[in-house]
Amino acid sequence: MAKKFPLLPAQPQRVCWGCDLYCPSESMRCGNGSVRTPHPSELFGEDWALGLRPETTASEPPVPTPAPAPVD
Repeated sequence: MAKKFPLLPAQPQRVCWGCDLYCPSESMRCGNGSVRTPHPSELFGEDWALGLRPETTASEPPVPTPAPAPVD
């Protein structure tokens, strides 16, 4: 199971967010390259998660998307 992704970490610049390992930025184990993957809060600001939909659980059916109205 994947780790729960932190929405607003205290110091995101210290970690590579490219996979579930969350390695220190100076010691990446996943082979993600030589540059760490930034956290979305670094790229889009602290309110980056406002547009995310909450995850559905097994007991909740998914919300259907309404079909577009036919054009005459």
